[in-house]
Amino acid sequence: MAPSRWPGVPTQSDEELLRSARQGDDQAFRVLVERYEGQVAATVIGMLGPGDDAADVGQETFIRFYRAMGNYRGDAKLGTYITRIAINLSLKALKRRQTWVRRFVSRDDAETLLAEPARDGVRDVEARTRAELVHRAIGALKPDQRAVVVLRMLEGYSTRETAEMLDVPQGTVMSRLSRALEKLEGLLGPQLGPEA
Repeated sequence: MAPSRWPGVPTQSDEELLRSARQGDDQAFRVLVERYEGQVAATVIGMLGPGDDAADVGQETFIRFYRAMGNYRGDAKLGTYITRIAINLSLKALKRRQTWVRRFVSRDDAETLLAEPARDGVRDVEARTRAELVHRAIGALKPDQRAVVVLRMLEGYSTRETAEMLDVPQGTVMSRLSRALEKLEGLLGPQLGPEA
């Protein structure tokens, strides 16, 4: 566990910090945010790509968690619970993004906007890395497949944990992952070349 900048708190468990946060201890809540903000950021960026949407969903995740602290029963690890909030909010953001694109953008431009996250400044083709190619390919997946890839392959959750977070059977996780990996192989094979 990474040390906290607040003295006396780094050795406290999630349960102890949560108990204190529920009693109004803002410092304890800040430590929980500090512990899980990297995990939430990785999940949200994996789902939405870098940008304002991801930052907004990351912040909203902790706002929702703060409001729902009293409802957390401890059935899953706290990190799993928070990640589930992040995934649900990311899926909603993807749905809003697709709705906006269908409403205001022509069909030809829609594929480009959905498959490629917006970036500030001029696009520099030569500066794209393999990671960006992979991210774009993940962005081309259906949201339910993208969620499984992010949780299983990028975040390293087990099939069981992924199933719990998405509230689906483990078999569904495995079939979505299989279809997603097949599609990624088709999308990335020619772009990554023999070195991949």
